[in-house]
Amino acid sequence: MSQDSTTYEGHAWFTLSGDVNSDMVRRVFDAVADMTEDRISTAHILIQSNGGYVSDGICLYNYLSKLPIKIITYNAGAVASIAVILFLAGGERYASDTARFMVHKSHASAPHGARPDALRIIVEGLQADDARTEQILRDHVEFSDEHWHIHEYSDLHLTAAEGLKVGMVNAVKDFVPPRGQRVTNI
Repeated sequence: MSQDSTTYEGHAWFTLSGDVNSDMVRRVFDAVADMTEDRISTAHILIQSNGGYVSDGICLYNYLSKLPIKIITYNAGAVASIAVILFLAGGERYASDTARFMVHKSHASAPHGARPDALRIIVEGLQADDARTEQILRDHVEFSDEHWHIHEYSDLHLTAAEGLKVGMVNAVKDFVPPRGQRVTNI
């Protein structure tokens, strides 16, 4: 066996892109089933997503972060909204020099003419989503008071270097699968 094949034994490389939604959840579940069948011990996952549904992102975070497979996440472009929470599922996290993160509170729109009780339910749901995602952020990231203030009222944009300073990434590093290793799109 060559040095390269033994060095990367048990490793696999993946790309995951698109909206965080029930389709992505199904695709990830299917991919992990294949990983376990193939005896993958370390999964390198490049994520490209502008966000999606909070409940689906939290589901993927909880699932991936507790697997008996080491998950390493990468951002080579943009990871935004609930996809940031998905990205944080990685036990190790990396971002390319030009990558960006965008963190913000949940938002929704109410139908025209919505009754006050319906609006209250929407607001309570958003507050619950924000509490869940904020706890995950606090578990992984060390935002300054200024970061939290921006997050409270606006979109918080971070470069890879800023992500490194707050612990969102372990290093500024590109997703570079080794020559000859397959990359699978999830």
